[in-house]
Amino acid sequence: MLSAFCLCTIAFQTSSASAEVIPGIDILARHNFDLLQGKRVGLITNNTGRALNGNSSIDLLAQAPGLKLTALFSPEHGIRGDSDVKLSSATDKRTGLPIYSLYGKSCRPTAEMMTGIQVLLFDIQDIGARFYTYIGTLHHALLAAKQQGIPLVVLDRPNPLGGVVVEGAVPDAGEISRRIAADKTGCRSLTVTHPIPTRHGLTVGELARLINAEAGINANLRVVAMEGWKRELLWQDTNLLWINPSPNMKDPIAALLYPGFGPLEATNLSVARGTEKPFHKYGAPWLDPTAVLKNLPNLPGLKFSTTSFTPTAIGHPYQGKLCNGIEVTITDLKSANLPLAGLWLVRAIQQAHPKQYHVAGGFYGMLGDNQAWKLLRDGVAPEQVTARWLGGIEAFKKLRANYLLY
Repeated sequence: MLSAFCLCTIAFQTSSASAEVIPGIDILARHNFDLLQGKRVGLITNNTGRALNGNSSIDLLAQAPGLKLTALFSPEHGIRGDSDVKLSSATDKRTGLPIYSLYGKSCRPTAEMMTGIQVLLFDIQDIGARFYTYIGTLHHALLAAKQQGIPLVVLDRPNPLGGVVVEGAVPDAGEISRRIAADKTGCRSLTVTHPIPTRHGLTVGELARLINAEAGINANLRVVAMEGWKRELLWQDTNLLWINPSPNMKDPIAALLYPGFGPLEATNLSVARGTEKPFHKYGAPWLDPTAVLKNLPNLPGLKFSTTSFTPTAIGHPYQGKLCNGIEVTITDLKSANLPLAGLWLVRAIQQAHPKQYHVAGGFYGMLGDNQAWKLLRDGVAPEQVTARWLGGIEAFKKLRANYLLY
């Protein structure tokens, strides 16, 4: 049964651009964890699961009276958000609880992991891009809760990109279904588990409501809504502390750039992982940034400039090698079209390096458009490529209206 269980309403509106946003964990604590009383609780979280005072959701729940926290589940990057490799299950040193990895041999909570759990709780900060894997983890959590016949409680948090703008391709639903059906571990489909645009403009609570209904899961879903969040708020407007949700998502500007330029990490470029500005810079030892810039028009709200960097992240392209690259700076977010700009950068590099630049299979899933790479290589303008996405975006906007909480 779908339940939009909102323990709060927006308590106040501010006349300025900023507001005090209170996350779902604080609202749940204010109500003495009443949804969890008398229950054995499993918690899906990482280092972003924190209350306003900085206390972790793990510690709050471990110490809360009337409930028993029995298991922890970690998404990609681990319980501390600092890993870039697949992880095995482990034990939490602070609480002594088992930590079941949802980014290891399997990315789905198994029946064995769920033994004895009466309520499953989800408290992770998403960044607002379809291919960020925490959405896939949320999808798997809904399925696990349904299979076990227990509630899933989602503690809502802001979308750092705001809740107004919707941009990017909507992947084909049939292709997603085939991809999921062929995915035995649930890990290969984490970046695209549901047909939503790249920048969807939903909170995790709203996403859970939409996926639960539209994917026909129909789990017993309860969302603990935030207080103070409005759709027009970006992360910088929330007064919340930025905690890196993954090792190379080091600031909210990188999160803003990610829906537009993130798919470039599925090409043979470095995205500056391990530097001070990952996802701000894109390059390779063979790249000629001056030649690339000549192929880029003036795009509203964005500045492209030459740069160089040495990526240090283990297991990622060109580790320890000097890369020549392009740095992207947002000058006016309101006028910038980030997915379009991402395609322009792809095409500009294609034109400058037609023999050296190529994509991996993940590019198509991340972008959500299997034809875009070929179209760009064939000389089709990026505006013509993105024009093909407009029908899907408009249909999604109408659909998502049924699941908005704010």
